[in-house]
Amino acid sequence: MTSPLYARHKRTTLAIATAVAAGALLTTGLTSGTSAAADSASGKPALAAAPVLLSAPARTTLIKEQQANATKTADEIGLGAQEKLVVKDVVKDADGTVHTRYERTYAGLPVLGGDLVVHESKSGETKGVTRATKAALKIASLKPTVTAAKAEKQAVTLAKADGSEKTEANSAPRKVIWAADGKPTLAYETVVGGLQEDGTPNELHVITDAATGKKLYEHQAIETGTGNTTYSGTVTLSTTKSGSTYNLTDGTRGGHKTYNLNRGTSGTGTLYSGSDDVWGNGNPSNTETAAADAHYGAQITWDFYKSAFGRNGIRNDGKGAYSRVHYGNSYVNAFWSDSCFCMTYGDGSGNTNPLTSLDVAAHEMSHGLTSVTAGLNYSGESGGLNEATSDIFGAGAEFFANNSSDVGDYLIGEEIDINGDGSPLRYMDKPSKDGASKDSWSSSLGSVDVHYSSGPANHFFYLLSEGSGSKTINGVTYNSPTSNGSTVTGIGRTKALQIWYKALTTYMTSTTKYAQARTATLNAASALYGASSAEYKAVAAAWSAVNVG
Repeated sequence: MTSPLYARHKRTTLAIATAVAAGALLTTGLTSGTSAAADSASGKPALAAAPVLLSAPARTTLIKEQQANATKTADEIGLGAQEKLVVKDVVKDADGTVHTRYERTYAGLPVLGGDLVVHESKSGETKGVTRATKAALKIASLKPTVTAAKAEKQAVTLAKADGSEKTEANSAPRKVIWAADGKPTLAYETVVGGLQEDGTPNELHVITDAATGKKLYEHQAIETGTGNTTYSGTVTLSTTKSGSTYNLTDGTRGGHKTYNLNRGTSGTGTLYSGSDDVWGNGNPSNTETAAADAHYGAQITWDFYKSAFGRNGIRNDGKGAYSRVHYGNSYVNAFWSDSCFCMTYGDGSGNTNPLTSLDVAAHEMSHGLTSVTAGLNYSGESGGLNEATSDIFGAGAEFFANNSSDVGDYLIGEEIDINGDGSPLRYMDKPSKDGASKDSWSSSLGSVDVHYSSGPANHFFYLLSEGSGSKTINGVTYNSPTSNGSTVTGIGRTKALQIWYKALTTYMTSTTKYAQARTATLNAASALYGASSAEYKAVAAAWSAVNVG
């Protein structure tokens, strides 16, 4: 999935990340024994329902165990004879509860929208199942009427109509079962490559009904040395020395690497290296400066995930992604791509404002987190929740960094001056201040671009963290309204982050919409703090304040 930071060109239809993860690896046993999700405000021990930090071997073992029991699990939850489960992810709580996320196949074909999460007690008893779709899988025929060539032609034509350049299918269309809209259908999935109109790589997924040729869905998937950065000041970077040469490889965080694309738009680029361990000079004209920002952003985001949630990297497998800077010429965006499992940054208008600030880096990496957990479809309401998740964790990482050059705030992209007037890209306290985002839910929200339909979830998170009304935090003044005129009292950002993370990783699926997100966060608050807790009541109040529930 390629997920850009913001939308320069609105589309009437976007769509979903549809790749099925075949045989992810997972876990049992704790590393050093504790969850990282302690209440930092009170200093209390980790909560029983908080996730534990698992070593890579322990995670792998647990995944293999759950996969070995997948047939039995499929029978227990009532799947049909032709349906099989493939483990995508596993989360283990401090009390021994295990949440296993599965992708599903039918007669060997991937089921898009068939993902589900099985919740098991410490003793192995199934406590519940969270499903992306409740429809039974009954396919009359697995023989397509429409040819793969026709499906491919349709997909390429749609991409060209959207302004795509160098447009061609990345591979032959594959047969799938399309179940994301509730009616399982034999279909083709075609992925179209090339470049979008603004120079962003193209990964357009088109779902075509294999019986009628009708387009069912489409979505755009393209969601220590010393560093002298543009936005975060002088920072310490984790690097690697090889012989007498240093390079931007973080050996302490899964081998994360930072590359120079040097205005290119494809490939990996060149790994940054040099004779000293000093990177950049604080000025964007020095090509190492953007690299220092990107490397620092990846470093902080890794540490934030580990400290706050006991997560060991994006996939939770101890392996790093990588970053590419200096993409294209005057490219005013940044994006995450599942296909390379990497973050990519343009240098902004006139190549003078690289989009490498800390919250942008964390935003892009968090698209990867969403992809390997809930897999929220990048379209409609689920797409808005996908974008909001990246904004939420981007803000969380910025507060976690505690960097005086870029203090924590509830503003997105405030450092990169993308609008040219010093204003942020997005506001969490009142999203509509950007001129396009929505403050609260309405029935038309699903037709809004995902960067703007994220507004209600961003607003919910701010209200849950800080409450409504006027206040000043780290020198920034906020004044957050409510759609129902209520007064909301916040529970603190630490608890709000725990609730959103648990909801994302254990109670959301690819098709989750706002109403289901409310349920997911209430389930998370109940598991963490109790169904009669102040935190649970605050979650309900904050959603009501943005017209959800």
